[in-house]
Amino acid sequence: MSVAFRRDSDEEHKEPRPELPIPVGPNLVTARGLALIEAEVAKREAAIAAGGDEETLAPIKRELRYWHVRRATAQVTLPHDDGEVAFGSRVTFRQAGADRVIDIVGDDEAEPTAGRISFTAPLARALIGAGKGDKVDFAGKTEALKILSVAPIPEA
Repeated sequence: MSVAFRRDSDEEHKEPRPELPIPVGPNLVTARGLALIEAEVAKREAAIAAGGDEETLAPIKRELRYWHVRRATAQVTLPHDDGEVAFGSRVTFRQAGADRVIDIVGDDEAEPTAGRISFTAPLARALIGAGKGDKVDFAGKTEALKILSVAPIPEA
């Protein structure tokens, strides 16, 4: 058999995995968001401390690098209580006859199915700066959203 067709190991042919992408822009977080980041760091540090082979630990170390960067760049931002939608606001609005409630939070704490959306999401960007009673354009529709109430997210 020719040397050209022989492979010593699969390891030498693997491409390195890129780092996890860091969202562009400031890393705004609520107090809850910072606690979530700390929990993610602790979880991965515990997994690494528990040991294992390098193949098992490599993705955990990669995730840990991501969470270390997120912790180092976190900017805890207190919610405003001036009646204007901003980071850290709980917003109740009406869209197409249905009332919805969302919290505007940081990228890493966003969970749309639980009503927590990132401040960089299109919906949040449309709402930021509006106040109770305002009608806001969204998704190409004029006055698609009506703000019913704005308050700081209650910290649990």
